[in-house]
Amino acid sequence: MRRIILSGGGTGGHIYPAVAVAEALRRKWGNDVEILFVGAEGKMEMEKVPALGYRIEGLPVAGLQRKFSFKNFALPFKIASSIRRAKRIIREFDADIVVGFGGYASAPVLWAAQRLGIPTIIQEQNSYAGLTNKVLAKRAKRICVAYDGMERFFKHKERIVMTGNPLRGRFGANDENRAEALKYYGLKDEMPTILVVGGSLGTRTLNEMMKKWIVTLDGKAPVQVIWQTGKYYEKEMQAFLAEHPTENIWQGAFIDRMDYAYAAADVVLSRSGACTVSELCLVAKPVIFVPSPNVAEDHQTKNAMALAQRGAAQIIRDSEAVEQGMKQAVTLAQDVELREELRRNIAKLAIGDSAERVVAEIERELSKKE
Repeated sequence: MRRIILSGGGTGGHIYPAVAVAEALRRKWGNDVEILFVGAEGKMEMEKVPALGYRIEGLPVAGLQRKFSFKNFALPFKIASSIRRAKRIIREFDADIVVGFGGYASAPVLWAAQRLGIPTIIQEQNSYAGLTNKVLAKRAKRICVAYDGMERFFKHKERIVMTGNPLRGRFGANDENRAEALKYYGLKDEMPTILVVGGSLGTRTLNEMMKKWIVTLDGKAPVQVIWQTGKYYEKEMQAFLAEHPTENIWQGAFIDRMDYAYAAADVVLSRSGACTVSELCLVAKPVIFVPSPNVAEDHQTKNAMALAQRGAAQIIRDSEAVEQGMKQAVTLAQDVELREELRRNIAKLAIGDSAERVVAEIERELSKKE
């Protein structure tokens, strides 16, 4: 029986790669593997992971508040307590290996495992490695990455392996179900379609961009739009559309069928979180990234730049998106030749078996213990 701890959380970008690897582990070893997740108390993984049928333990760890906060004074005590609890969890579970996917909890778990002599693997999703992973990588057996050139962050080049970012579901670069997808959203085949997506909670910038653009129209958009507003902004945007009814626009808080949304889209306008970037590579869609300025180390800009430098994406700054975003997206949607160039270039960066590649590294390390 292989006993494997997976740790990552705080955001979906850390949770779902870990879940994708858990699913790949079960596909490979079935009942011959036991998986334990470790997350941070009060964070979304404590709800999401059990809902998917996996056991999870929580740590009291928290992140550093970037602005002055009295919560920061308690941080060293929470970290120390989390490391102690992580050691106890690792011993009681009798872990063979620990794999970290980023987020608050992964640091104390990997730190504890390394001090206990348990092999560790890091999966870095972004093109710009964070400080925690750079420190933990010194003792990690393998460093799984999704971008070229990561040796500038990790000194032990021989430990770096290109796996891509593990994704749940099966995304692919085919538009065979485009007609079905357009019908699902009530759209037409003869008009180009733009997908505007800002995550499950939504993105203020992209929603304000859409509002700014819609008021310039005369009740009918020159392109079709699938507009995902996010849960947080749903009522506000519905009220706006009631005041400004516009043809050719589908609006919803969530997109339940992301495969259909990608199949229908000719152009995608999106944030550039690591997993989103990886999905877009797999579906090979022309994309305009609007990197969020509100993330650690500005990694969304660096993710987007990694593609833009290869001619695989366009970028517009968050500060310019409200005024210029839809103008740029409409221009791209109407330029068939440029769309095809972007599509070809982004398709070259796709890695479709990322979860299996991470599992292969886990297996390689486990074989050394046998």
